[in-house]
Amino acid sequence: MTDIEALKNSQGPELYQRAKELIPGGTQLLSKRPEMFAPDIWPAYYSKAKGCRVWDLDGREFIDMSIMAVGACILGYADEDVDDAVIESIQKGVNSTLNCPEEVELAEALIELHPWFGMVRYARSGGEAMSIAVRVARAKTKRETILFSGYHGWADWYLAANLADESALDGQLMPGLEPNGIPRGLAGTAIPFNFNDIESLRDKIQGQESEIAAIIIEPARGEEAPDQYLKTLREIASEIGAVLIFDEITSGYRMCAGGIHRRYGIYPDIAVFAKSMANGYAMSAILGTEDVMQAAQSTFISSTNWTEKIGPTAALATLKKYQQTQAEQHLIDIGQRTKQIWQDAAVKAGLEINISGLPTLASFEFKCEHAMELNTRFVIEMLQHGFLGFRQFKPSLAHTDKEINKYAAATTKVFSLLSCLTEEQFTIFKVAHGGFKHLTK
Repeated sequence: MTDIEALKNSQGPELYQRAKELIPGGTQLLSKRPEMFAPDIWPAYYSKAKGCRVWDLDGREFIDMSIMAVGACILGYADEDVDDAVIESIQKGVNSTLNCPEEVELAEALIELHPWFGMVRYARSGGEAMSIAVRVARAKTKRETILFSGYHGWADWYLAANLADESALDGQLMPGLEPNGIPRGLAGTAIPFNFNDIESLRDKIQGQESEIAAIIIEPARGEEAPDQYLKTLREIASEIGAVLIFDEITSGYRMCAGGIHRRYGIYPDIAVFAKSMANGYAMSAILGTEDVMQAAQSTFISSTNWTEKIGPTAALATLKKYQQTQAEQHLIDIGQRTKQIWQDAAVKAGLEINISGLPTLASFEFKCEHAMELNTRFVIEMLQHGFLGFRQFKPSLAHTDKEINKYAAATTKVFSLLSCLTEEQFTIFKVAHGGFKHLTK
């Protein structure tokens, strides 16, 4: 076991303090801030990642039973089949004056999976892909207002929801976001509605039918989509002439190859993918019907880095391996077993927890007054047992029985310890953040 003082005095926490002097917010991604896990103790940086294991800057090895690169590495870190394909593409030249043929091959493969779509555009991150989808929808409909449910990134079109009400996004996964830097003229152009609340949606539509460009949702994130929900959304969007967009940046590739909406038989006008589609390499895709996607030609959407060879190559290799191994079966099994581990450990320790999420996007929360303190202590104790542990878990193809059995033993021990903590012991360590907060050095 690694003791807490050794973790505190590691190179990772020290480098992160330097990072906060050089990089606003410390990192490029909120979800990777050490403050989200265990301030001053979380390793912060890696020297190597392979399979489901990560090594910190001091060479300590951890089994990753947390967010697995925020869900990006669905096959596991440094997957050899994907990396070999990428290395070959690098050796042939990453970019040139001509286009790479892989972008056509990938488009064919994605449309074969989703035959209700007819055309594809690419980007290299989820946020910019969602911005493209919104631009296309507005260009197609010649309308401006976006109705949405869920978390959809950092762009102006989304954060505009907080211009009229600074807490509008608090119920959409990411509380505390401020609309600083967003033009005031965008007020009223993005309107949130609650998941599976059709009446709320109808109320917001009333009288604005001819102004709504798109209805955007995450089709499933915390749980499976309710039977009638997606069907009703499809009907409403068609009725008012709005573009129905499914944000599959998180849900895509987790329960099946491609979009989770394949399981429901409800088809949007546009679906957006990123994260898992290229196993950690920068890649995103916007799939849509030909009628809607052709609107991209009536506006300007273009970038040099969307034409490089690595992203499409990685996406093709990831999809090929995913299908060959039937990865979804393994991901679902590992996720279900992990949820059961949490349940069994909580019962044994006498802790009350709430377990939620699809098996491939599982999470738990402590149901008590000091929930965030327990979350923080869980992370710290699991680090000492050799795990990157968190209240969320995104399984990968690289997780095996060996790692799951070790995790079960460690979780049982840590939950037992947590159940014995006194109120005074909760204040020993800095408490993790639960959402967006401004950082000080």
